[in-house]
Amino acid sequence: MTEHTYGVVSPDVFKSYDGLGFLQDIVAGTVPQPPIAQTLGFHLIEVEFGRALFEGLPEFRHYNPIGTVHGGFGATLLDSALACAIASTMQKGDTWTTLALKLNFVRALTNDTGPVRAEGRIIHRGRTVATSEGDLKDSAGKLYAHATTTCMIFPAKA
Repeated sequence: MTEHTYGVVSPDVFKSYDGLGFLQDIVAGTVPQPPIAQTLGFHLIEVEFGRALFEGLPEFRHYNPIGTVHGGFGATLLDSALACAIASTMQKGDTWTTLALKLNFVRALTNDTGPVRAEGRIIHRGRTVATSEGDLKDSAGKLYAHATTTCMIFPAKA
């Protein structure tokens, strides 16, 4: 993984972007990755209209008391990918938030898993509600979790 900057842009800067342009600038490094990416060690690496891809490395620091990576690591990657797939469809001034996240784990992550990727793909985009689906896989394509989300959209005020 490459060097990244982390932070949050001002509301005025954020409102000057449409969703896809903002996310593309995160990938390009002209807008900082969000602080949660630094905390957990994952990054937005690809985005296109209706799709977002995050990559992270499960490590010992992510372990829970039973000796595997805490489910919150995979859940956060998937929540990010699914919400950003939806965010990539936003117009200037629109905002959104996760309303529901449904997640299924199919196997445990460990510090031996290696890099994993969470991909989100839009299913439906309405005026005020959108849904997306996605999965968390290792570099060999082995599935670790899959999820769906519903996001509430707040259209820009005219």
